[in-house]
Amino acid sequence: MPVSDRKKVLLRLDPAVHDALARWAGQELRSTNAQIEFLLRRALDEAGRMPKDAGGMPRRGRPRKKSPETDENGA
Repeated sequence: MPVSDRKKVLLRLDPAVHDALARWAGQELRSTNAQIEFLLRRALDEAGRMPKDAGGMPRRGRPRKKSPETDENGA
């Protein structure tokens, strides 16, 4: 799903809750927004309410480096 197709929502959080989420996200190497989406998806899945047509978590960040075995130049 292209980024432009994603829904935007305004979310009001207690500052202490936001800080805890931001710290947790940093430990998981995610943005705070990605951490919130991850937790919402997990909650939906555990409750049996995940829509069948929901896409997967979008890949974010840098592409993975090629392993030496797949790099033609050996670098």
